[in-house]
Amino acid sequence: MTTAEFDSVRSLAGVHADPGVYEPQQDSLLLCDVAAESGLVSGARVLDMCTGSGAVAITAALLGARDVMAFDISPRAVACAQRNARSVGVDVDVRLGSFSDAAEVEPFDVLLCNPPYVPSENAPTGMGVHRAWDAGEDGRVVLDPLCTRGAELLVPGGVILVVHSEFSGPQRTREMLGAHGFGVSDAARRTIDFGPVMMSRAEWLETRGLLEPGRRTEELVVLRGDKR
Repeated sequence: MTTAEFDSVRSLAGVHADPGVYEPQQDSLLLCDVAAESGLVSGARVLDMCTGSGAVAITAALLGARDVMAFDISPRAVACAQRNARSVGVDVDVRLGSFSDAAEVEPFDVLLCNPPYVPSENAPTGMGVHRAWDAGEDGRVVLDPLCTRGAELLVPGGVILVVHSEFSGPQRTREMLGAHGFGVSDAARRTIDFGPVMMSRAEWLETRGLLEPGRRTEELVVLRGDKR
């Protein structure tokens, strides 16, 4: 499949989330579209962190990556992503693990990540589906480690693409990636209506002054970091 032919919705029609696993949504599709449009993936060694259903890793394989590895801390997500890759007919090495585990293998050309990023009143615990979005009070439980450890997962000149919300500090991501050896640019922005999770947090976000009263939309941001 060439980049020109890629359609994220059509290509991921065979990807399904098991109970307790994040269903591919607007953020997943946006990251997949950016990966396709960037032209970075074909022939590259690609890492997908926080893979969930495997949608982003499967996209990388469909786009012609020479090698795709994916990690998630949820055994249920790992099993789901493995099944989805087999169903779609692509080769993705899905493993249980975190950034530390990913750092133990050969560095990658491209790192893709749709991490948990929704601000939550309490620190995320357990292994329920909420771990796919709950990310602590500032939404950065996973984003901060991604920024600090991303460089060690990439070859020189490697690229990171990460999607997150306006409510989880894109400017902090820019600053942290910049401080850890990346040149940073905006790859895409998309405004979407709140889904059920964000609707449930709306009043709390309003009380914290992060959301204008009555607004029920958010801007998704994909940032690109080029390792110097």
